[in-house]
Amino acid sequence: MQVWTREELTPEPHHPVVLRSDDGATRTIVLMLPRGELLQEHQEHEHEWLVVLEGELEVSSGDVAQTLGTGGVAFFDAGERHEVHAASDTRLLMLLSPWPGPGHPSVRAQS
Repeated sequence: MQVWTREELTPEPHHPVVLRSDDGATRTIVLMLPRGELLQEHQEHEHEWLVVLEGELEVSSGDVAQTLGTGGVAFFDAGERHEVHAASDTRLLMLLSPWPGPGHPSVRAQS
């Protein structure tokens, strides 16, 4: 068993920390997004879960936008285009599943 507390998950801005990466399962990442920073519109090859550990995050996909505070959770389907903006300094837990997803560059490189 592995256990992390929210207080232990304190990455530096621009230095995400991969907590686990299990092929065929999930990649778990904790990251700090400073206030005002933006993950411009993008998409992942995997399903993506974002959990706000601390702070406030604005997420959008298509015409839908939502503000999430501490404890908020967002889910994006694989290939769904979305944008993430930090309304305040925000710690996030990101889960990507399955890891790596179909079409991910690391999978193509192995073929």
